[in-house]
Amino acid sequence: MLSVSDCESHFLVHLLLVRGSCLLVFSWSQSMNYPSTQFATSRQMGIYEPFRQVGVWRETFSGGNGSNIGASTIVEVDSGLENKIGFGSHESMGPSGNDQESNRSADKVQRRLEQNREAARKSRMRKKAYVQQLETSRLKLAQLELELDRTRKQVAYGGSSFVGSHMGYNGIVNSGITTFELEYGHWVEEQHRQNIELRNALQEHATEIELRLLVDGGLNHYATLFRMKADAAKADIFYLLSGIWRTSVERYFHWIGGFRPSELLNILEPQLEPLTDPQRLDFYNLRQSSQQAEDALSQGMDKLQQTLAKTLEADQIWSGETYGLAAALEKFEALESFVSQADHLRQQTLQQMSRILTIHQAARGLLALGEYFQRLRALSSLWTARPREPTESYAS
Repeated sequence: MLSVSDCESHFLVHLLLVRGSCLLVFSWSQSMNYPSTQFATSRQMGIYEPFRQVGVWRETFSGGNGSNIGASTIVEVDSGLENKIGFGSHESMGPSGNDQESNRSADKVQRRLEQNREAARKSRMRKKAYVQQLETSRLKLAQLELELDRTRKQVAYGGSSFVGSHMGYNGIVNSGITTFELEYGHWVEEQHRQNIELRNALQEHATEIELRLLVDGGLNHYATLFRMKADAAKADIFYLLSGIWRTSVERYFHWIGGFRPSELLNILEPQLEPLTDPQRLDFYNLRQSSQQAEDALSQGMDKLQQTLAKTLEADQIWSGETYGLAAALEKFEALESFVSQADHLRQQTLQQMSRILTIHQAARGLLALGEYFQRLRALSSLWTARPREPTESYAS
């Protein structure tokens, strides 16, 4: 035990803190004017020695130096302790190095995935644009071949007076027919583009809203063709009726300036399966009504042709008078009405067909219709480019 009887007038507070090799001793005295501090090295205080410290305390409170030293403090501090404590607190507050490295790796992988997806999307878009460009170029080439074949046939069969289908007997160019031919070429290109969009939409299982927009666009495209034909009929009705603006194979199926609606229904119906019983019945009724209207128009055209023939015979009897020619011109104007009624029947048939079918079936029907006309044009190109045997010339 440590005796402190010789320090009766002093108030002594000792604080001992032992942590490894560290010892802190603080002492205060009421009679001291200032504190004093003594430091003991870590070599001397590597191990806590109580008897050694008692000796130090006795010397501190001895009478010889008591007047000069008011307080003594023996402090042994490990200089790295505070730094260690502070470093540990900072480590506990922030994320570890491994977590930061893993987060950076995850962000890097995510950026690479996004870059790969973007590169794949751009590659698909470039491929799609390239395919469309090839299809458009092929279509333009086929159109040029058809125009070349048309000109060659006109020269061969009609002579120089028929060179250029839009040129009249007196050599004056019909601007209305020229405009129609240019617009019809653009119309064919647009139809080909719409066929590609419909095919891609059906293959990618597009929504009904997207298919509805494509179907409405296809129907409006055919309505545009009918308006173009109406303007061409006013410019030259016989040009439109002859079908010279179409390919040779298309002209084989030509009927009053276009296609027969009932024949197209027969072609499209197998492509629309499966059909429900009500749809089959509606299809049958639509086909029957179209055939009846076609028969009525065909009979009207035959009757008009017979009337014109009689009118021209009468004009030969009335020599020197122009009454018969004027009446024939009035009959010719009735031809425009027949073409208009035929186009109206075609448009109504397409609209009724779209109402009978579902939106997916209507899209398939328009695609089948466009591909049918495209096959006719391709077949005409093959027929024109077929190899021919050289003809032998015989001397007369």
